[in-house]
Amino acid sequence: MKFFFELGRYLLFLRSMFFKPERFSVFVERTLHEMNNIGVGSLPIVAIISIFVGAVTTVQTAYQLISPFIPVKIIGTIVSDSSLLELAPTITCLVLAGKVGANIASEVGNMRVTEQIDALEVMGINSSGYLGLPKIIAGLIMIPCLIIFANFLLISGGILAAQLTGIMPPNEFIQGARDTFTFFTLSVSMTKAFVFALIITSVSTYEGYYADGGALEVGEAGTRAVTRSCIFILFFDFIIAKLMLNA
Repeated sequence: MKFFFELGRYLLFLRSMFFKPERFSVFVERTLHEMNNIGVGSLPIVAIISIFVGAVTTVQTAYQLISPFIPVKIIGTIVSDSSLLELAPTITCLVLAGKVGANIASEVGNMRVTEQIDALEVMGINSSGYLGLPKIIAGLIMIPCLIIFANFLLISGGILAAQLTGIMPPNEFIQGARDTFTFFTLSVSMTKAFVFALIITSVSTYEGYYADGGALEVGEAGTRAVTRSCIFILFFDFIIAKLMLNA
């Protein structure tokens, strides 16, 4: 029963964001601020993880496929397709769930326990829309951009690792990647990016918005935001893969 209660409250929370919208200038200003926090603030961690994941994937793929009967360019094919379909959207968003999700839940949760959200309501401001909608819009814009950035760095990290370890020259890696690239594969990656962005921002805002108590409860809300976001990301990762790749 608790699951259905939480689900119903979550859906009502999303619906309440669109009641009594704020002035457009205020909304744009807050959205730009959140875009900077979510997107620009996450660039370093996304870059580091993407490069090393791409390098490790290349080395491990080469270890498993060493055979005189398998063309070496197949390594580039596997790494690029894996990056587009799974590594970039899923691994990156799991990391962002920990960084961005915890930050959003803590920020909103602190506003709840210090009664700042109550003050917004007293002033006639739709607190859920004022706090949540800019974060969700910013996430829907910036997280897909981060996924595109991660895709590029994953493949670049693979090329660099292949060259430095003597596995294969860069031109063969690139040729293997180009042989099987399709825009449908990229569309799957972007679909995951938008869905995961909505999950991270909305679930984290929801957990922080309904935090109750003090500093301890704010920390627990942050933990729940990260845990639930990761679970939903993995669940919808399977759903999207099933619907789009194995329909």
